[in-house]
Order: sequence, then structure tokens, then C-alpha cells
Amino acid sequence: MSVLEIYTEMTPNPESIKFVTNRHLLPNFQLDFRAKEMAEGSPLALHLFDIPFVKGVFISNNFVTITKKPDYDWFEITPEVKQAIQDFIQSGKRLVDDSLLPKDVIEEQKSANAEDVSPENKIKDLLEKYVKPAIQMDGGHIEFRSFENGVVKLSLQGSCSGCPSSSLTLKSGIEGLLKRMVPEVEVVEAIEE
Repeated sequence: MSVLEIYTEMTPNPESIKFVTNRHLLPNFQLDFRAKEMAEGSPLALHLFDIPFVKGVFISNNFVTITKKPDYDWFEITPEVKQAIQDFIQSGKRLVDDSLLPKDVIEEQKSANAEDVSPENKIKDLLEKYVKPAIQMDGGHIEFRSFENGVVKLSLQGSCSGCPSSSLTLKSGIEGLLKRMVPEVEVVEAIEE
């Protein structure tokens, strides 16, 4: 198993911060707990609500968003929250009981755990779910070409081909996502076709 990485991202809400991991926590589903009483069935949420300044817990895909009580400052509490999330994930305990999940999500998780997913398949899956929809909204398309020796090669098409901001999107967005979610990825390159 790869090393667990967690980093924070600010949200538009100053009372909430997103703690992003390089692990799938709750793929294709999300749970929002706005009070400890609502968190029954989520050992992770209950664990986080034990921290006195936690007001809300949102779990989705590869991140946990924490909403704090207003009388605390993020710079004081972020390390404690990050450590609590890290310790819980590394403990191997279930984050959420099956009772909170729809049947299709449970089946998907079982099949994902049953099969050993290759780095190439993980890359293709991430591109399909997260990258392609955003790029297609801008009139472009991205196509997976290869993954060898840590290098992902992608073809940028449509409005992305020759776009001045495509190299920024490639390096900051796509490469960042793939490196976080697939530790074997070292670099992402665009190829001309």
C-alpha cells in the first residue's frame, strides 16, 4: 500500500477546509454529517466529532471537508484534524458502515477491492471520471496514449490543442491529480498528433 498523503485546500466557505487524500475514501458517493448525532454509522465522522472544534464532516471520493466552529482559527487546528484523519485511515477501520451506502456503491467497492487495479487502469479511470468532463465543457478532449516508466502521455484535442493555458492545465491540474491518486505517476506529457 502506498504512503498516505493528505493536503489541505481552501473552500469558498471560510469555516470549511478540504482535507484531500491520495486514497479513495468513498468513491462515487458522499455523506454529509452536520452534527455528531447524525454521524451514527460513520466511525470516521464520529472520531472527528470528538474533536471539540469540529462542527460538520463531509466525506466524498478522496477527501473529507471539515466545518469548524467559528471561534477557532484554522492555523491552530489544521494539524490536529489532519493527524486525526491520517491516524483513522491508517488504522484500517471502516470509514462508513454499509448501512449508509446504496447497494450499487457497496457492489462497486467490493469489485474494486477484489481486483488488483493496475496503475494504467487507475489513470484511465481518473481521466474518464474527473478530467474529461471538465475539458469537454471547454470544448476540448483528452485521450490517454501510454504509461511507461512513470510517464503518462496524453493527447490534447479540440480547443485544448494549441491553447495557451493547456500546459498549465496539464501540469497543475492533471499531473497534480494523477500524482496524488496514482503514486507511480512521475510526470504527465502532452504528445502532438
